[in-house]
Amino acid sequence: MASSTTADVVVIGGGITGVAAAYELARAGASVILLEKDRLAAMASGWTLGGVRQSGRDAAELPLALAAVRRWADLAEELGADTGYRRRGNLRLARDAAEVERIRRLVAEQRALGLELEFLPDLASVRAVAPAIGPAVLAASFCPTDGHADPLRAVRAYAGAARRLGADIREGVAVHAIELASGRVRGVATKAGPIAASRVVVAAGMHAPELLAPLGLGLPLVPKVVTVLQTVPLAPCFDPVFGVANADCAGRQELDGRLRVTTGIGDWPHDVGSWSEEMLMPPAGELMRLIARVSDILPVVGQARVARVWGGLIDLTPDGLPVLDAPPHVAGLVVAAGFSGHGFGIAPVSGELAADLALGRRPAHELAPFRLDRFAAGAAGTVGLTLHG
Repeated sequence: MASSTTADVVVIGGGITGVAAAYELARAGASVILLEKDRLAAMASGWTLGGVRQSGRDAAELPLALAAVRRWADLAEELGADTGYRRRGNLRLARDAAEVERIRRLVAEQRALGLELEFLPDLASVRAVAPAIGPAVLAASFCPTDGHADPLRAVRAYAGAARRLGADIREGVAVHAIELASGRVRGVATKAGPIAASRVVVAAGMHAPELLAPLGLGLPLVPKVVTVLQTVPLAPCFDPVFGVANADCAGRQELDGRLRVTTGIGDWPHDVGSWSEEMLMPPAGELMRLIARVSDILPVVGQARVARVWGGLIDLTPDGLPVLDAPPHVAGLVVAAGFSGHGFGIAPVSGELAADLALGRRPAHELAPFRLDRFAAGAAGTVGLTLHG
């Protein structure tokens, strides 16, 4: 059967935001074609730690995270497939006096915003939550309603549910351009030929700017890189996700017992379009620093055998917040990109919002902080605690 060359909505990007948007659109009765240039979860959604957290979020993003956590609770049942979601909490750790005060302020600020967050004032109280924590930790915040999910399982669960509702998901199909007529979206150009659509959702992560620039839209993304290490399966030893006050590492134990730990973000000195898995492989020195850093927090990492290492790119915006917007001068266009390394956990809500914008429905959340035009005014912020874990 020949592939369709028309749809109500084309979604560009097969990460978790893209497949969540495709699912929500199909659930609303729209005909949807999702195009992924590589494979589903090929970029950030496959490399992510998989944290599902509210703690450490920017105040603008916290309402989305709170709503997403409520959605994650029943998401596997809704999608008809396991997402790997477990609500086991999130620890954000302090290792010196300055970090202790930073965590103390974080707890006060986020409790004032309505988040259930506890300050753990010493090592004993931290170990009461996670006995495997090492002696380098002085204090922590703990959010019991945070958790984690399996990135690949979650993406596949969304994709499978979207397909059952009629969405056409195509891997290995790159979009070369978004086509307009009289200022309105009329489709996309791909290597397999044109596809007509009156609405397009750009959820292409790091590749979003190259699609938007010909439309006169600037999305300033800076590519950053993280190093990820995965151990062989171990006996259960650590339930929550951990991050640290200065965001230089994070980790969790996966469902099969493997520990997955990451560095903080580093510079990517190459062109975005030139990345390859080989280029992203971390140098030995970076791995040594990661192992030493995480072993101080979680000593079992230093004793575990390494199964796999890899690197991943992060699409960082100047203020560390995503773009969720329907730019007014290009009718039918929706942008859902720039999630800055922390979009996985809020994807159930980001997908809803992208679908709302594409279908002309009133979004359930305030989207002013996520408008694309904020960068035209030179918006910038302090990118800090929101990045990892």
